[in-house]
Amino acid sequence: MSLLTTMMLVAGLALLVGGAELLVRGASRLAAAAGISPLVIGLTVVAYGTSAPEMAVSVKAALADQADLSIGNVVGSNIFNILFILGVSAMITPLAVSQQLLRRDVPLMIGVTALFAVLALDSRLGRVEGMSLLAGAIAYTAWSIRQSRREAEPVKQEYDEAFGSHRAASRHGWLLSGGCILAGLAALVLGSGWLVRGAVTLAQYMGVSELVIALTIVAAGTSLPELATSVVASIRGERDIAVGNVVGSNLFNILAILGVAAMLTPGGLVISSAAMHFDIPVMLGVAVLCLPIFFSGSIISRWEGLLFFVGYVAYTVCLILDATGSAASQPVRWGALVGGLLLLLWMLLRTGLSWRAARRLASAPCRHE
Repeated sequence: MSLLTTMMLVAGLALLVGGAELLVRGASRLAAAAGISPLVIGLTVVAYGTSAPEMAVSVKAALADQADLSIGNVVGSNIFNILFILGVSAMITPLAVSQQLLRRDVPLMIGVTALFAVLALDSRLGRVEGMSLLAGAIAYTAWSIRQSRREAEPVKQEYDEAFGSHRAASRHGWLLSGGCILAGLAALVLGSGWLVRGAVTLAQYMGVSELVIALTIVAAGTSLPELATSVVASIRGERDIAVGNVVGSNLFNILAILGVAAMLTPGGLVISSAAMHFDIPVMLGVAVLCLPIFFSGSIISRWEGLLFFVGYVAYTVCLILDATGSAASQPVRWGALVGGLLLLLWMLLRTGLSWRAARRLASAPCRHE
């Protein structure tokens, strides 16, 4: 692989991350200056802004008729967001999520992921299906804004501390904020082009499919803004933000990014059989692993975070072994599948126990001293 290709990949990733940061900063300040609450900013502007690299890369790949890159980027990013980002965040501090809004978003994320899996059964995501997904993204954004008015005060305070600090300065910085947005968009466009070209060249050099490169290097690279946001929030103890950022981004990835990419591609996005039979089911499986989060008092402990992280490592190893044609590919894949099913059963069992305990507590008669 030439030095030029390496530089193109690195520079493309840097531009995408920097562009997303500029876009989020500028849009957040404009939204705050317009009187939009920090909670809404966090749930929409920040969650969607951190997904801007995925949008830029997937749309660019779709326009270049490289469906594997477009699909693989979204699927790989969603897997990376849950297994790697939530895993690392939980290892930093256990994630006890009490946000009422999030308890509705997690089932919605699972439902949207399942819907995409169903739409992909014919190995194609058409323009009409893309329009439906994009309409869902618009409806979800409007619903999030409406539901945020009912959010608990501690959660509103958490978002205010994280995203409300620039409100006063932003009233006098409209031009600066607008410049940040334009510069961020320009960096995203340029960076996506470089990253896509570099990824294609890398795939050709390594002799692997564009799908594998998209699921690993491209997906992890475009998810760096989500990683930074969730890890920093976890370190600060802002656990609602740490998880909400991942859930919001995953919803945006499927509804908006795949929706726009399918609409812009003549004939729709073609989905490879490899993605259909392995990667999309993995994405759906890891989404279901988030079920315990929306139960009151549920916790993703450090050891469960470690299991998430190990799960991502196992998934990546499976991709690499499969791409290289190793004889160990099938045993490792079956081992990872069994381990994933056991983890899923454990999470579902714990969810059931938590639900029963909550029901018993709610139905127990009050004791008066």
